[in-house]
Amino acid sequence: MRPGSRTSMQEPARPPRKRLLRAAQVVGLLMALAASLVLVDAWFALGKAPDGERRARMEASPQWIGSGFENAIPMWNDIPGMMMSWREMSPHAEADFDFPVVKHDKSHLAQPPVSGLRVTWLGHSTVLIEMDGLRFLTDPIFGGRAAPLDWIGPKTWYPPPIPLDELENIDAVLISHDHYDHLQTETIVALKDRDSKFVVPLGVGAHLEYWGVAADKIVELDWWDRAHIGAVELVMTPARHASGRQVFDQRRTLWASYALLGSTHRAYFGGDTGLFDELADIGKALGPFDVTMFEVGAYSRYWPDWHLGPENAVRAHELVRGDLLLPIHWGLLNLAPHGWTEPAERVLLEARRRGVRALLPKPGEPFEPGAAPSTRKWWPQLPWQTVAEHSVDPTGLKPETLRVP
Repeated sequence: MRPGSRTSMQEPARPPRKRLLRAAQVVGLLMALAASLVLVDAWFALGKAPDGERRARMEASPQWIGSGFENAIPMWNDIPGMMMSWREMSPHAEADFDFPVVKHDKSHLAQPPVSGLRVTWLGHSTVLIEMDGLRFLTDPIFGGRAAPLDWIGPKTWYPPPIPLDELENIDAVLISHDHYDHLQTETIVALKDRDSKFVVPLGVGAHLEYWGVAADKIVELDWWDRAHIGAVELVMTPARHASGRQVFDQRRTLWASYALLGSTHRAYFGGDTGLFDELADIGKALGPFDVTMFEVGAYSRYWPDWHLGPENAVRAHELVRGDLLLPIHWGLLNLAPHGWTEPAERVLLEARRRGVRALLPKPGEPFEPGAAPSTRKWWPQLPWQTVAEHSVDPTGLKPETLRVP
């Protein structure tokens, strides 16, 4: 071949536009099919939208504004920070630890509490409260994942201290809101045929009925509504949070906390909440409380109003006039970038600094608040960030709410 002459070999032909379009269509169909299969798999756990009389009652609530429920003070989010926060993931966010779970069966619960009030933390926000001969179970998660699918999402780190089939005579199940780490479909289905009441915020009853809970077992309340379970009066109290089980149902159901008022004892379950001004009103109207349960985990500087964090949990305990603080919402699931032991370390440090009685029992370890033991740390010594390194500073509050005595 002479220099400069054109080669007789042809260049590879480029795919025609129709072939590219067809390939794109096939890929799109496969993606749509995969999404459809995932949606079908998750559909039952997504729950059901409230309608009819339930929806009308929701829209009549003072908390319903526009197209959904609203907090008295809007929650602030650092959206760019939230999107990048996982880059700050602690190497200890996921627990690699043999938890010293105190295991029970029904024989362990046969003996009633001497004082009339006994509390057993079962992990995260699941607490068994025994008061005046009655049993209340809060935000029950019994194994599995806090997600609509059983193959992806936050997974529990240890089996339930009390197997659900050994946990008998539950008088009422208290649900704070419909997020997956507080309202688990599998657990509700396992409980639905029991002779138990399900006390829930406005709108959440639609999920329960869809999953098979009889309508006459559901007690659906608004903030400051009251209901009686035996001799114990329940008051649904405010919280500062949100709701939703999928993209299109945000703020469609209400979120709440609970005051349990017995003949001689009072307990407060905070559910999920950021710090808010009405905590002082709750304490004034319904306190003091023998024990409060406030969430201390899954916090971040980027979402300071969604969850309390350790230091704000101590402040919330003071505002509602609590005696003993039981930190919850930690030690079972990985829901935030901080180390899994950090909430426990920080809440104990803050409680000591402020002179607050706080108890962090092992999962499944029962206690009676009036004679609560001073247990040692049962979790491993791991690196963690102090409040100076990672503070959670709530927004929009009155100065007196933020003021530490």
